[in-house]
Amino acid sequence: MANPPAQDPKATTSRMLLIFVFIMAIFVMFDNNLRTALGKIVGYGLEPIWGFDGSFPVVSLFITGAFMTTLSIVVRHFFTDYVKQARSQKIMSAFNKEMQAARKENNTYKLKKMLELQPKMMEESMKQTTTQMKLMPVTMLIIIPIFAWLAVFVGNLESAVITVPWSNFADLKETYVLPAWVLLYSLISVPFGQLLSRGLRYYSFKKRLNELKAEGQ
Repeated sequence: MANPPAQDPKATTSRMLLIFVFIMAIFVMFDNNLRTALGKIVGYGLEPIWGFDGSFPVVSLFITGAFMTTLSIVVRHFFTDYVKQARSQKIMSAFNKEMQAARKENNTYKLKKMLELQPKMMEESMKQTTTQMKLMPVTMLIIIPIFAWLAVFVGNLESAVITVPWSNFADLKETYVLPAWVLLYSLISVPFGQLLSRGLRYYSFKKRLNELKAEGQ
């Protein structure tokens, strides 16, 4: 009987760290005392920088969202080979199309060969996902405490009423499925993150093309 493949110690450590971070996130989310204590500690550093004494909560949310989004995307950027990722996605897409065609044509020989290759193809695809998963605990260990500070920051505002395009009296402390400040934070950070991510990806592809041109000269 064949022995099971040995586990990669690095992969095991990364998986354990990820589980620990998720447990920590759950505790911070549901334990108000822990969230408040953590938020106050982080506040000693962030309040003087962009807290503005609570006078401009939207600006504080924007700066915090931009900071956390930039941090997570830049960290991911330096550990992602966009060219290799795009090539892997193209190959996987072409492979899936060929497999679908083989099934429609009932080409059992071709389908058998492709099914034999499928584990290897999936392994190559999973390598990209594994890299992203390894980076997640690092970014979350920074993001969770800052998010805890935002909860404390908004909770301590004397007046959390702001003007938005659809209302002159939007209260950041109100809850609409999620707290209003979380929705506003997402409205700010998600588009910013998309633009930054696309910009870095464009820069990486352009840099690679320039390198290829230089090699061809």
